[in-house]
Amino acid sequence: MLKRGVERGILQVALVQLRDFAEDRHHRVDDAPYGGGPGMVLKPDVLARAVQSLQPDPATGAVGERGHVVYLSPQGKRFDQQDVKRLAGLPHLILVCGHYEGVDERFIAAQVDEELSLGDFVMTGGEIAAMAVLDAVCRLLPGVLGDAESFANDSFYHGLLDHPQFTRPARWEGPDGRPMAVPPLLLSGDHAQVAAWRRRCALLRTLIRRPDWLQRADLTRSERKLIEMLARDLETLENAPLDIT
Repeated sequence: MLKRGVERGILQVALVQLRDFAEDRHHRVDDAPYGGGPGMVLKPDVLARAVQSLQPDPATGAVGERGHVVYLSPQGKRFDQQDVKRLAGLPHLILVCGHYEGVDERFIAAQVDEELSLGDFVMTGGEIAAMAVLDAVCRLLPGVLGDAESFANDSFYHGLLDHPQFTRPARWEGPDGRPMAVPPLLLSGDHAQVAAWRRRCALLRTLIRRPDWLQRADLTRSERKLIEMLARDLETLENAPLDIT
């Protein structure tokens, strides 16, 4: 998808080598932390020069909006689909990959607009996180995907997990030989009923797996009442005594 977007002129991607902005003969981009401790810290001056090289420079006649600087860090806000939609609307995005023990805090204070994290875990560097952000953002740009509905129905896009998906064959025997059939409604050709079924499944799946998302989901009054009823039913099932007879 990213290659398609670049080839169609929908977006441009530039990779910046930090060592190109180091000024000592060894091209050092990091140094030991003040106060002691293990590991190395990326230098603020090197990072600042690298970011500035990507910003429009009025002195050279360059025009355009200032790039929005995102630092990929375990300490950042957890990245979600709302962030994807927001970042996809920006004309210029600069992703800074964390490394080693992190980056000098002064660079963050002076240059970074926001910090984002993929989750509560630590990786060697921020490159994989930056690739994930880039992939998620680029697919929302008009013209990158062949079918715009491909992302409009994605999990999280409207605050809900996706509904179950089925394809041919209509009847399939699993590894244990048990026949498994596609829900008959999906074969009926009744598009309105199919859409209603998918919406109910999305509501139920979100309630079970990611109930925290329902607070922000775009739901009708009747759907919220349905969620409340389903939640009570689930609570009843969870609290029911175990029947071992």
